[in-house]
Amino acid sequence: MNNLNNKKILLIICGGIAAYKSLELIRLLKKRGLEVKTILTEAARKFVTPLSVASLSQEKVYTDLFDYENEKEMDHISLSRWADLILIAPATANTISKLSNGMADDLASTVTLASNKEVLIAPAMNVRMWEHKSNKENIKKLKEFGYLIIGPETGDMACGEYGEGKMTEPIEIFNYLNKYFDLLNKNKKLKVLITAGPTIETIDPVRFISNRSSGKQGYEIAKAFMNNGYDTTLISGPTNLEPPRNVKLIKINSADQMFEQTINSLPVDVAIFSAAVSDFKVDKISKNKIKKTDSVSLRMIKNKDILDYVSKHNSLRPKLVIGFSAETENIEANSLSKLNEKNCDWIIANDVSNDQIGFGSDYNEVSIFFREKKMEKISKLKKSLLANEIVKKVNLELN
Repeated sequence: MNNLNNKKILLIICGGIAAYKSLELIRLLKKRGLEVKTILTEAARKFVTPLSVASLSQEKVYTDLFDYENEKEMDHISLSRWADLILIAPATANTISKLSNGMADDLASTVTLASNKEVLIAPAMNVRMWEHKSNKENIKKLKEFGYLIIGPETGDMACGEYGEGKMTEPIEIFNYLNKYFDLLNKNKKLKVLITAGPTIETIDPVRFISNRSSGKQGYEIAKAFMNNGYDTTLISGPTNLEPPRNVKLIKINSADQMFEQTINSLPVDVAIFSAAVSDFKVDKISKNKIKKTDSVSLRMIKNKDILDYVSKHNSLRPKLVIGFSAETENIEANSLSKLNEKNCDWIIANDVSNDQIGFGSDYNEVSIFFREKKMEKISKLKKSLLANEIVKKVNLELN
């Protein structure tokens, strides 16, 4: 099935012997009904000519950031907004380094950094360059930024050496794009609800009970689902985070408000409860500030258990219900108990006693417990990468 018909691809060609493969890639994409616009870096023009690229793409070729005819149309913005996806093939070590460090000194890097679209990178370089620690670190950073990477492949190189570094073949890139857009099309029919951040329970006009949750993991999960085409709703307690684009954001304060907004947002196909909801609230909120000279006695009552309610409500229950379990001890036993008691499909558990991961950190390390009595451990990752792993597993479950 061809899911690429009428899609718009902005192809950035960088300098390297693999640039000749980009001509075959353009021909293949055009044959399958795509619109293709191209940017050639200065080095790329040493390997392929603008004339050959224009002949195949049947579009103007863009080269110079400071070209008056180009920039009066603000091409470094309009090109990225035009595209459904930006494809950099081949991507050299130099361009990868620029993007990982936020440099924008030519049209290719400026368009990419100014983009609000997914970016797919097909690296191509000498095996020693690919294996260099600095390049590996740059690739790791790009993955953390959310860039998609395809390849490189292992084989004989133009320089006479053998190893990893060859650009992925055009037909494989085409197949990747076809599967990518196919998944997006399928996921557009699916709705996901994510809760994130802390809740706060008022004591008096100036005091409240809360916890250390930053909301970072939940926001990254919402962003990852949105990038995968899902209709995404994020219900968030108070955070200092920038709202993910194209996500429906509902802001709440208390656990009662989160419960109400969760029920109002159903039905959905997937519900992920990553929020650290306060277990208790004050029975009676003081209308006036409680003075410190007073003897204070607070009566606490339980909040509604949102995960438990949604998991056990037959008419509202999503196809997939995923809970989070923030633990400081007995992680496996506590998580399995929660999985069974609350009737959810997965429990994602993390050790919040470690200040290097979990609450407030950009990193997380989790164990996922499945209803089928299996467990998978995911070692320390940036929360953005962990979010991508969670979405991949959900995609496999639902598609």
